[in-house]
Amino acid sequence: MSEGKIIVGLDIGTTKIACIVGRKGANGKIEILGYGKAPSTGVSRGIVINIEETVNAIKTAVDEASAQSNVDIKSVNVGIAGQHIKSLQHRGVLMRDNRDVEITDAELEKLRQDTFKINMIPGEEIIDVIPQEYYVDGEIGTTPNGMLGSKLEANFHVIIGQKAAAMNIVRCIQRAGLEMDHMILEPIASAEAVLDEEEKEAGVALVDIGGGTTDIAIFHENKIYHSAVIPFGGNVITEDICQGCSIIRRYAEDVKVKFGSAVASENRDDEVVSIPGIRGRKAKEISFKNLAGIIQARMEEIFDLTNYEIQKVNSQHQLIAGIVLTGGGAMMRHIQQLASFKTGLDVRIGYPNEHLTEETDKALASPMYATGIGLVIEGIKRAEYQDHMDRAKKKEPVVVIPKVEEPMVEPEADEPEVEGPHTRRRPKKEKSHKSWDLTQIITKFFSADEINE
Repeated sequence: MSEGKIIVGLDIGTTKIACIVGRKGANGKIEILGYGKAPSTGVSRGIVINIEETVNAIKTAVDEASAQSNVDIKSVNVGIAGQHIKSLQHRGVLMRDNRDVEITDAELEKLRQDTFKINMIPGEEIIDVIPQEYYVDGEIGTTPNGMLGSKLEANFHVIIGQKAAAMNIVRCIQRAGLEMDHMILEPIASAEAVLDEEEKEAGVALVDIGGGTTDIAIFHENKIYHSAVIPFGGNVITEDICQGCSIIRRYAEDVKVKFGSAVASENRDDEVVSIPGIRGRKAKEISFKNLAGIIQARMEEIFDLTNYEIQKVNSQHQLIAGIVLTGGGAMMRHIQQLASFKTGLDVRIGYPNEHLTEETDKALASPMYATGIGLVIEGIKRAEYQDHMDRAKKKEPVVVIPKVEEPMVEPEADEPEVEGPHTRRRPKKEKSHKSWDLTQIITKFFSADEINE
């Protein structure tokens, strides 16, 4: 891809819709040209439940990003999440016609595209197929391009979701007057924004705590081995505070963000916050310790489910780099301590600023924008791959079949005529392979009068 091509990421979340416009800079960093966001009221736990409200929020976020970046946005890379998302492992096989010809990118892509054709249960569809390992004649090869062999195999990480949920996202994009470049699983996008190659090599679990869901992606040896979506996020914690403290949602969200903590023991009993009463009622005082107790109970449930997903892979691939937390929920105080205590792994908070240029707005360095920035990074990678495939097609050699020359045959001597005093030679006639039908035979050997008789 030519340097400077503009890519747009659209994060359709449960609490916000964010649109980020960026491009790859000269130093390999991502230059953010503009961004916009809008409250998301038509999405619940990652699934669109109101088309009209979602379309309006998309338009608001896109218009703001377009005005700030001075870019006419036509297409976007959109993220998908939700509790309907699941994954499986699939092994594809391709038998090659000629083992003496080098393996090409086109064959690898054909093997990947064939995976989209595997049968799904009604109502589900394959959203994405990600290669893990390649094998040539049974031997593993990290880069099989250029190798020789007769049998090409590959392990793929297949991401599956509900067809209706995916189509509703596509419909929202279209009704907003946009086109969709790629649909990308959100934890994979977040991982591109906050993880580095060393962590992916050592083994790491990316945990993105969003408003409606907690998304998980597990990597080892620079390959994704597992992905999952937990149907709990920051909004569930807010609802717990509403019920536990008997306050309205607006105040519950404020106290969670400003005074919330994931570990109750880290707070004192005499620290309190006063919440205004409704319609002249007396104000309520809520202690920080009680507030943290409500938050901790829900966060422990989220990390128990996270640990369950990690153990599916950790028995085979140890996660030396531990866990990286990102998303809006990762900004809560003492969340690292709780996550490490519940999982027994090292934990750090992932910020997307490592891949951004120094001129980027500091507000975008927050974990809550990790998915949007990751969609831009992943969109750039896929655009580069598509350009590489297009160039490879143009450079494909033309196979010329050599013309086989017929062997020369010595002409036989003409036979002389035996009748007459003067002997002369006549050219030898070639044997005729012409077939005759009955009508032709009668016409040749009988006269017309004999035929009429």
